[in-house]
Amino acid sequence: MFINFSEIAGHNNIFLDYLYEFENVEKYYKIDFRKTQNYNNVFDNLVNQKRPHRKLVAHIISNQYEELKPSKQTQLNIRALEEKNTVAITTGQQLGIMGGPLYTLYKIITAIKLASSLKNQYDGYNFVPVFWLEADDHDFDEVTSFNFIDKNNQLSNLKYDDGLEEDINRGGVGSIPFNRNINEVFKLLNETLRGTEFTDELLDLMYSYYKENATFKSAFKKLIFRLFDEYGLVIFDPQDRNVKKLLTPVFKNEIINFREHANLAVERSAELEDLYHAQVKVKPINMFISDETGRYLLEPVDDHFRLKGKKTKYSLDDILELLDSNPGNFSPNVLLRPICQDYLLPTGMYIGGPGEISYFAQVIPLYDMFNVVQPILYPRSSATIVEKSVLKVMEKFDLKYQDFFYGGISIKDKIIRSLEEIEVKKEFNNTRNEIELTIDKLKEKLFAVDPTLKELANKSSLKIEQILNQLEQKTEKAQERQYETTLNQIGKAVDFIMPNSNLQEREINFIYFANKYGLDFIKLLMNELTINKFEHQVIEL
Repeated sequence: MFINFSEIAGHNNIFLDYLYEFENVEKYYKIDFRKTQNYNNVFDNLVNQKRPHRKLVAHIISNQYEELKPSKQTQLNIRALEEKNTVAITTGQQLGIMGGPLYTLYKIITAIKLASSLKNQYDGYNFVPVFWLEADDHDFDEVTSFNFIDKNNQLSNLKYDDGLEEDINRGGVGSIPFNRNINEVFKLLNETLRGTEFTDELLDLMYSYYKENATFKSAFKKLIFRLFDEYGLVIFDPQDRNVKKLLTPVFKNEIINFREHANLAVERSAELEDLYHAQVKVKPINMFISDETGRYLLEPVDDHFRLKGKKTKYSLDDILELLDSNPGNFSPNVLLRPICQDYLLPTGMYIGGPGEISYFAQVIPLYDMFNVVQPILYPRSSATIVEKSVLKVMEKFDLKYQDFFYGGISIKDKIIRSLEEIEVKKEFNNTRNEIELTIDKLKEKLFAVDPTLKELANKSSLKIEQILNQLEQKTEKAQERQYETTLNQIGKAVDFIMPNSNLQEREINFIYFANKYGLDFIKLLMNELTINKFEHQVIEL
């Protein structure tokens, strides 16, 4: 079944309008992804753009696969990137430990299935699914933990802690190696996962990637390769120094013309704030520079530059000389990354989630500044997987998916109310009102007898209120004990469908499902996940 995103709490209005009311946001995005009749024009513009580095990019990607043994389909797709009529169906993601949340897999599957679908519709083009490793990202906290359902059917979180200070500048996460603390993660994972026929094989596989001295990038790449290579997915590492050398013209353009670029982004962001919101805070320069101490935002200071948090100043000539001599130390921020991606790759479509589609409204004005063809933004598939045990709980208590997704009154409270023989709060409130009326009448009579008794009556009223509050609390706790089994069942269902009050795809790692169903779970997703409904899919197992 499918649920409209407007019925799911937490989605911003610009994303909803992009999906369902495109005319409201057309001036920000230009290309309506639903109008398939316009795809051919986009693809024509793309393949006819001069791309002198086309063959070199394919050669670099081929070299990046030296340590792997790609499938025949992947090899064909890499070679296809040399051809003028090739269109990349691109997506990307941070290098979350153990593969990150489920939606990372959904983005990849959308790209693979969309590329296949387009091949059947447009004979004149090659379509290649490409995954861009966001290895330069430096948000360490966002990639070091993962959630899963443990052997007690409860939501569990494991985090890799490298033992260093939290605020230390580690640089781009892709190059960070795991230390021996990664062993503790696997020890806890082995203890908390429910044992199945697939557990040993799965943990051995994951440990072969996520082990001491392996980097976040190498581990993530090998995992994605293992899961999707048979489908021809091309994995691209933009952290490669040869790639950075190709990006030198883009970096130079940004550094020299940063004021004009920033003004465009600020103007667009101000427009968005009036009607929606700006997803990303605009920086003066969309660039980072790395050195032996970390990765730093490049900032303009008067007529010079500096690295944020450092005092050393650089002239424009200094920065450009550094770029020419060591382009590998330069990297884009979130707004410049799509420009870099589509400068290197013939991206006809970018597969993005709600957040990416939102911030692309700020990015799109920059495409003309860099003479890069804007891709079509295609929403990734979105899904919640529901097992039979959860379905039984939902059926038992007459719960609908909207009860989980839409927010409002908690399901726990709803179930308690439905099971109560009396509505506790209502009954206690009625009792309070009756007591208050009775005491007010009593006060009038007492005042007539002796005015000083009124104060004593007020104190007595407060004591009665305190006693009622205590009795109400004890009654509620007694009810919770009475319905403990029920509440545990409901709690497990909530943890499964809306863990941490968020969509399952944003919170749960694939390890839970791979442990229960084996790696064939990926084939199940490939078969079940729909890429053209643009609604949230519920997959019932």
